[in-house]
Formats: sequence, C-alpha cells, structure tokens
Amino acid sequence: MFFVEVIMGIKSGSTSLLSDSLDFLGDSANYMISLIVLPMALSYRAKASLVKGLTMAGFGLFILITTAYRAFYGDIPSYSEMSIIGILALLVNLSALFVLLNFRDGDSNMRSVWVCSRNDAIGNIAVIIAGLAVYFLQSKYPDLIVAFILAFLALQAAIEIISRAINELNNPL
Repeated sequence: MFFVEVIMGIKSGSTSLLSDSLDFLGDSANYMISLIVLPMALSYRAKASLVKGLTMAGFGLFILITTAYRAFYGDIPSYSEMSIIGILALLVNLSALFVLLNFRDGDSNMRSVWVCSRNDAIGNIAVIIAGLAVYFLQSKYPDLIVAFILAFLALQAAIEIISRAINELNNPL
C-alpha cells in the first residue's frame, strides 16, 4: 500500500496522502522489526522501540517541512485520487487493527505496532475528509491542514513510544 500511496500522493499533489504513505512505510518497517525482536529480551525490544520512535519523529518532521513548503508553492490536489486511495488504505488499516487488537496494551514494542496502525486508520479517515473538503472548497488548505495533523500525530506517537522505551531501558523487569 505504501507504493500506491506514495505514487498517488505525488501524482495527485496531496501532502496528506504523501504523509500517509510515509506512515505506511514506517509501519512496514515497524512490523518487521517488532517480529524480529519479539522473542528477545525486553532490553532489545525497548531499543528497537526507541529506533522506531525516532524514525516516526523523523517522518513527522519531514511532513511538517513539506507542508510548510506546499503552503507557499503547492497547487490544489486531486480530491478524487485522495479520497479513493484514502478509502483503500483505510480498509487495509482496519484489517491490521483487528488483528492487533489483543496487543494494544503490551510492552513498548507491541504498543508501538498498535499505535502506528491506529494512527494510520485515523490518518486515512482524515485524508478522505480532506479530499471531500478540497472538492467543496476548491482549496489546497484542507489537504495541508490534514498533513499538519498527521505530522502532529506522528510526533505525538513518537514521543509516547520513545518515553515508554526509555522507561523500559531504565527500569528493566
């Protein structure tokens, strides 16, 4: 889904769709890392969570910069492409959330997987709403506002995951 979203984000000119695609990329890496470290000691899982949190923070900062740039130099994105890809991505993320439901209260490693998937579903809904708002308002600003919100969510999740990982590293069981 990452490749579909990044291609369509660029093609449509949608910063929020591009933001969501980066989140998908981060989630794919997040899932892979989480599976690798799952059987390892808590300290390894916490270190992996720390890396994942820092990566999420990097994505969030990148989207903030991109949003600011497009506020000055961007055009009105394609609302239809935004909405259609947003709906497809939402279906994928709701499936992942259903599978991960039992892991939402686990250690920082498993919590990070849940948080990423939850944020993706929220982001997908926001992209769909932005697409509709772009259509009705004929403005790029709904897309930029949603991109800003997605960046904020990524940074908020990064802080939560980094804090939990540091706590687990400082207070091993």
